[in-house]
Amino acid sequence: MAAELEDGEELEESEGTEAGDELFEHFSVTADKGQGMIRLDKFLAVRLENTSRNRIQTAADAGNILVNGRPAKSSYKVKPLDQISIVLPYPPRELEIVAEEIPLNIVYEDDDLIVVNKEAGMVVHPGHGNYTGTLVNALTFHLQGLPLFEQGDMRAGLVHRIDKNTSGLLVVAKNERAHAFLARQFYDHTIRRIYHALVWGNFEQDEGTIVGNIARSTTDRLRMAVYPPDGPIGKHAVTHYRVLERFGYVTLVECRLETGRTHQIRVHMESIGHPLFNDERYGGDRILKGTTFSKYKQFVENCFALMPRHGLHAMSLGFVHPTTRREIYFESEYPADFAACLAKWRGYTAARNEIESGE
Repeated sequence: MAAELEDGEELEESEGTEAGDELFEHFSVTADKGQGMIRLDKFLAVRLENTSRNRIQTAADAGNILVNGRPAKSSYKVKPLDQISIVLPYPPRELEIVAEEIPLNIVYEDDDLIVVNKEAGMVVHPGHGNYTGTLVNALTFHLQGLPLFEQGDMRAGLVHRIDKNTSGLLVVAKNERAHAFLARQFYDHTIRRIYHALVWGNFEQDEGTIVGNIARSTTDRLRMAVYPPDGPIGKHAVTHYRVLERFGYVTLVECRLETGRTHQIRVHMESIGHPLFNDERYGGDRILKGTTFSKYKQFVENCFALMPRHGLHAMSLGFVHPTTRREIYFESEYPADFAACLAKWRGYTAARNEIESGE
């Protein structure tokens, strides 16, 4: 049986062992030639470690179990050589979660889910070096009383995440059914996610696509690296980008994710020579483009001080609602530091253009 694990915030603060920003796992199994007729949920409960029949049944109800490529109910009778695949949100991890009354910017909330606009600097869930002050600590307080958040699960309700120093939108499930339904959409890559990134350099084309496998760097365990898309190393990753605004030495781009890998936009942009502005992990925290004038150096350092983190914001998020089965879509405004940095670059570019035009 092959298990595909999607995860990865640990890289922000430690040497985590998983890869991806989507919090689900995928199992595939083929029934033996001599397999007797048995209910699907019983069959999987025997073969999947630490997975209850209830968790399997919830996945089936969400359409997350496929037999020979088609959704199957828990009561389906497994037959010889059936090809079975199942997508499950991550099981609980043992870690005491402290409920903390931390203010949250809640964009939307109903009985099934909550959409949060996360500020830069907040880690999504507890891990090495970050056991308090995380989004999960805040959610455990805000959603106390709900069964999903009473078990002390460090990943309660999470189906994806964004890096500590990335701001923007995140959806969290409030019950098991919604959790399974949203996890399937992330696995199928039907979630609509758009980020805005401030990157170093100018682009020859207005839009493009970056395709390259992503895996942990062999030289630095805290970095990811890009490998050939047709090679054996790493996981398939695709980022589409479009230029929104040009400042000469830096560019504001829109990035649309097809896949969700750890540091995907950051490492993909670095791989084509456009590291994120002020991204210390991927080399964007130094002057990469521009003049040698001391005034310019001071200007860039002032921009770094205004936005003391990498220039990436999860701008919009769209998905199918677990209950209404209608697509819902959310957008967020730039946080103050991101907006201030952009305003400073606009002012600098306008002043430079006036000087060059002789006005």
